Amino acid sequence: MFPLQLLALTFISSATVEPPPEEEEEEEEEEVEKSRYDLMFRRGDLLEVPRTLFTHFGIYLGGGRVAHFIPDIMPIVSGDQFRIKQMVTNTRLILGVLAKCGSVRVDSVEDFAYGAEIIINPMDKMCSCVALQGEEVAQRAEKLLGDVAYSLLWYNCEHFVMYCRYGTVMSFQTFQFCKTVRKLLLSRGVAKVTAVLAACLLVYLRVLNTWSVLLAVLLPFLIWMAS
Repeated sequence: MFPLQLLALTFISSATVEPPPEEEEEEEEEEVEKSRYDLMFRRGDLLEVPRTLFTHFGIYLGGGRVAHFIPDIMPIVSGDQFRIKQMVTNTRLILGVLAKCGSVRVDSVEDFAYGAEIIINPMDKMCSCVALQGEEVAQRAEKLLGDVAYSLLWYNCEHFVMYCRYGTVMSFQTFQFCKTVRKLLLSRGVAKVTAVLAACLLVYLRVLNTWSVLLAVLLPFLIWMAS
């Protein structure tokens, strides 16, 4: 019986399906890529990538993975986790902004950067708060994974990373945007134009009563005082 058992064992071991060389090479390349990113970034680092109209932020978790907050419509229209985990397209992103829904998700460094240059911890020089320890930063990001209400001005990707790394919820982009809008809309020039347009509208509509005149005067006055 011993020769038969030995022959059967030899046959089974030789018949074992081994992964194709191509798959082994791909896995090795992925491991090399992950280790390369671990040499470039530390767990808990804040990563910044420029976009066309804004700047995107994420937290490096290690192993070539980045946690980032992004608007996404897919989680509320589909329960298919495979589709949800696919890279967020521009359509999904725009619809997510309009629907005010998003998710804190984990993507590869490549998908996160999308070909853009990655800047490491740029907020350390700008924020008055001291950065937390890397492990605590990463754990905060991991605890927030999942669906989160999104607001372009009041809770976006920058608010997310600022909370994780510095313990404060703020956005320099939002502040700069509001400052620019204030300069454009709440100016003395706008107040003067509003006053002229209001007077012309009253004359054109021939509506001269106390309330219409008060409104025509009050709106330019408020803009003038806020300028």
